[in-house]
Amino acid sequence: MAPNETVTGVHDAASTPPDDSGKRSSGPETPIMTSLDYDKDGKQHGFLRLYHSQETNGYGYIPIPVISIKNGRGPTALLIGGNHGNEYEGIVGMMNLAREIEAEQVSGRIIILPALNFPAVMAGTRSSPIDGGNLNRSFPGDALGGPTRILAHYVSTVLIPLADVVVDLHAGGRSADFIPCALVKEGRNPREAEGLARLAEWFGAPISFVSKGKSGGGGLTLSAECMRRGIPCLTAELGGGATLSRQGLELAVEGVRRILDRVGILPAAAQTSPETRWVRKSADNRIHAHEAGIFEPRIELGESVSAGQLAGLIHFPDFPMRKPEELRFEASGYVLSRHIPALVSRGDELCTFVEDVVR
Repeated sequence: MAPNETVTGVHDAASTPPDDSGKRSSGPETPIMTSLDYDKDGKQHGFLRLYHSQETNGYGYIPIPVISIKNGRGPTALLIGGNHGNEYEGIVGMMNLAREIEAEQVSGRIIILPALNFPAVMAGTRSSPIDGGNLNRSFPGDALGGPTRILAHYVSTVLIPLADVVVDLHAGGRSADFIPCALVKEGRNPREAEGLARLAEWFGAPISFVSKGKSGGGGLTLSAECMRRGIPCLTAELGGGATLSRQGLELAVEGVRRILDRVGILPAAAQTSPETRWVRKSADNRIHAHEAGIFEPRIELGESVSAGQLAGLIHFPDFPMRKPEELRFEASGYVLSRHIPALVSRGDELCTFVEDVVR
């Protein structure tokens, strides 16, 4: 494979921001510091130092682990785990890769942040316990904001401009369980769309789909910032329930290795990517709770469903004699994710389903 195969049609001159550095030219510089030199050959590991004054330590910093592995010239891959703190497959998978990969194996550069939202990872929460910020709804960030927005700003203005490809690994956290899947943005033109689809096919998840990212704060995600900067980004959902899925962990490691191989950074043992099933997911492919109560699911992950089929019941413990509310599918599809906690509130997403597409 040619070393620049992934970036063809995605990370090209037409996509690059106008100033010579590849960074946005306006606004304050990041206050985050690190001892790592991303331009230095070899394997380095250390921390991003995000200084934050708080009640128990007025002059300390939040240490965010970072690993840089570089050998000569070549493409750069930015690998992210722990964007949300209770999604563990990506965290453990990227720690495993950071230990396994040595500089002499690499042609180019790999930058790994296995626990990007470090305070959330250590607290086992989706959002930061420091300021309540949801990192993956904080891009492009703000150098003058709170810790979460400062971190998003660093990723946006320092790390993404270094990258030729970005992989951001997620799971369902406490709230949901997913069939392992990959999602990519639409791309801003057909050439970008083709390159992004190729990235998903190399990753080799059982399910892949194109995300329009127009709901749920999709424009504030890391992948949205990558698209604005013309850098290809793959996002994966690898499990859920705040547990660690063996299948999701294996996909995190092997899928990333396949991408690194295809772009010419890290040659891998000869292997073909497992075939991915392309599906369509839209805002209409979701079922939400209309009232608070106890959700009794009547579907399983991966189940094929049809319009009118019962998805589940909501029971009302405050009115035990009230008949449960029936929730039914409005269209046919395939169950991609399911809500985990039985207790639900009005507006909670209870499941998503997808439809096959022909590519």
